[in-house]
Amino acid sequence: MPETCKLETCIYDNRFKDIIDVTRDIEVVESGFCFVEGPIWNSKTAELTFSDIICNTQYRWSEASGLSVFRRPSYMANGNSSDAQGRIVTCEHATSRLIRSNGNGSNYEVLATHYGDKQLNSPNDVIIHSNGDIYFTDPMSGRSEGYGVPRESELGYAGVYRLGAKTNELYLLVDDFELPNGLCFSLDEKQLFVNDTRKQHIRIFDITENGTLENGRVWAETKGDWEGVPDGMKLDSGGNLFTTGPGGMQVFDSEGKCLGVILMPEKTANFCWGDDDLKSLYLTASSSLYKLRTKVSGKTVV
Repeated sequence: MPETCKLETCIYDNRFKDIIDVTRDIEVVESGFCFVEGPIWNSKTAELTFSDIICNTQYRWSEASGLSVFRRPSYMANGNSSDAQGRIVTCEHATSRLIRSNGNGSNYEVLATHYGDKQLNSPNDVIIHSNGDIYFTDPMSGRSEGYGVPRESELGYAGVYRLGAKTNELYLLVDDFELPNGLCFSLDEKQLFVNDTRKQHIRIFDITENGTLENGRVWAETKGDWEGVPDGMKLDSGGNLFTTGPGGMQVFDSEGKCLGVILMPEKTANFCWGDDDLKSLYLTASSSLYKLRTKVSGKTVV
């Protein structure tokens, strides 16, 4: 039997129980990591790929095969996303690069390193629109001790970018975040949510027909006296927004009301849904990979 720990929650609205099965324990899938991040699920191969930033490694895990190394060195890789072809787009802290690798991690191409003539800060988290455009955040995190290679920023600001699928050009969308981090699309992909870790809030933007952002505003705040900050963020198939934050994982309805908090045993950085029904929440939390069943499925590209 796998190791488990008791699920603890803080419930603000009973609708939380329609989303999270509060009778389930949290399963400890793997442990012993340095600091894990950026999990993505491949439904075709039933495999999870994720990063250990500090240990400079990307891992792959499946129920059938267990844990294996996907890519090492990973150049302190952080966030990952997968496109319709099964290729993995990865943010690298140590090199300030955005790269795309094949499904085996053996070959990769560099997608972005600079904006204009200045090196990016440290691409952090990344998502891919159904039209192929790649959106990513670029805070200073990977230029700090521990989570990257200490060095001064050439840009002097932390931006949100779009890499155009048709033009292959990099576009700066927003430059007034303190620490832009996790990001996700609305279900219809007409809006973009972006976390600001330092300000402890979530902003939402309307995506125009040409891919720019407008009408930015604060959508919700992540509150609580527990440890944790807004980092990884995704929507489930019902339109509920999940984000890491104080306590572990905070769940909001489509109007920005916090329904409750999954209180995790470790500081949680990111997550994704997996398994055949996409109702297993895989959470990367400090030294461990956890699994928790949900009542509402998530979404995946591959």
